[in-house]
Amino acid sequence: MDPLSAAASSYSSVNLAADYSMAVARMAMDDAQELAMQELERMLPPSPYTFDVYA
Repeated sequence: MDPLSAAASSYSSVNLAADYSMAVARMAMDDAQELAMQELERMLPPSPYTFDVYA
């Protein structure tokens, strides 16, 4: 029974490491996407509209 429980805990620790790695990668991609959007907005000319177009 010990090899089975060792394999199970090893598998769960591998899954935990992979999940953590994916979470960190997603956060980095979200940050990069946000910075890219800020740069695009900065490069765009100002809007000619003086009112809220979403209202």
